[in-house]
Amino acid sequence: MTVHFIGAGPGAPDLLTLRGRDLIAACPVCLYAGSLVPEGVLAHCPPGARIVNTAPLSLDEIIAEIAAAHAEGKDVARLHSGDLSIWSAMGEQLRRLRALGIPFTVTPGVPSFSAAAAALETELTLPGLAQTVVLTRTPGRASAMPEGEKLGAFAATGAVLAIHLSIHLLDKVVAELTPHYGADCPVAIVWRASWPEQRIVRATLATLDSAVGGEMERTALILVGRTLGAADFDESRLYAADYDRRYRPVGAEPRFPEAS
Repeated sequence: MTVHFIGAGPGAPDLLTLRGRDLIAACPVCLYAGSLVPEGVLAHCPPGARIVNTAPLSLDEIIAEIAAAHAEGKDVARLHSGDLSIWSAMGEQLRRLRALGIPFTVTPGVPSFSAAAAALETELTLPGLAQTVVLTRTPGRASAMPEGEKLGAFAATGAVLAIHLSIHLLDKVVAELTPHYGADCPVAIVWRASWPEQRIVRATLATLDSAVGGEMERTALILVGRTLGAADFDESRLYAADYDRRYRPVGAEPRFPEAS
């Protein structure tokens, strides 16, 4: 018996890895975060599978469900939205399973910031503008932020910020970021990226409040940075005709002559 933790992606049922799909189809028990995982993903569950929405359950109750499946020798598909490596609460579950001696695997998923960037048709790292993306959030009731992890500190680097779980503090976010990026810095808010009801708002830090116009749910992602919608940026050297690389040697003395 194995518990398979699976990143179910940002929302669209077809933004699921083949491995994840096949594991779901092979597990007679499925635990899913019903507040964020779309029901379309559950269509891959086998007939007769026990499907449990964990949204109303405590950690103890979730582990009890897994322990019961373990006692019956039944594999479990444990679905979380996006990718499991950030804000999934997987870590505390894995700690419990290790203590109980219950085996598990982890299958990554498409993270929400990737789906949001795709919806915006934007590469977040453009030469000369930004080469770093910071995934962060503001303090919340479920998890406080460590002392050194301040929006202003991240903004001071000029990196693109992907700010999760913070739409309810939009005024605070704008106030903290404007001194570092400038009022004209591009911003995009993507609500429910890849879902049918996806909504996108593009603005600047100065115009964001009026552009939003109304409150969005916490699942909205705030992206801030000079690469958003930028047209004036340097081209990468990767595909430059005079760039000597292993798969395209250039010049009389290429860097990788064995590849020629």
